[in-house]
Amino acid sequence: NKGGHKWALILTSLMILLLTINLSGLLPYTFTPTTQLSMNMALAFPLWLATLLTGLRNQPTTSLGHLLPEGTPTPLIPALILIETISLLIRPLALGVRLTANLTAGHLLIQLISTATTVLLPILPSVSALTMLILLLLTILEIAVAMIQAYVFVLL
Repeated sequence: NKGGHKWALILTSLMILLLTINLSGLLPYTFTPTTQLSMNMALAFPLWLATLLTGLRNQPTTSLGHLLPEGTPTPLIPALILIETISLLIRPLALGVRLTANLTAGHLLIQLISTATTVLLPILPSVSALTMLILLLLTILEIAVAMIQAYVFVLL
């Protein structure tokens, strides 16, 4: 719809930025800024707040209606509204932590396996070749994770 066109440029720019940062972080001797929670939160919080406030301004009834699922028993209504509100407020933190954790774990695993490969090369060349193959497959997986994480961050 026409209202969504306003968001297209900023979300496309965010996707390209995250893809570039995540993929460039897979190069040797580079630092990936998206492995820092502070950067991810600096990206997640303003965008989350903008979408939340836009929803509350344009469609307040629908936005507040998401706090209470349809058909909820009357005694559960106060607890469910509290739980849904907490869930809504935690969303940018969860988004930032997810991106940070997934990229950090992959980078750490690549570092450990590449260290094992170089250490094993003079001792056991055949085992080193096997770990090099595992490292290659893991690098391909990390490229996919970097792209998927950028997509998930923009989508959520």
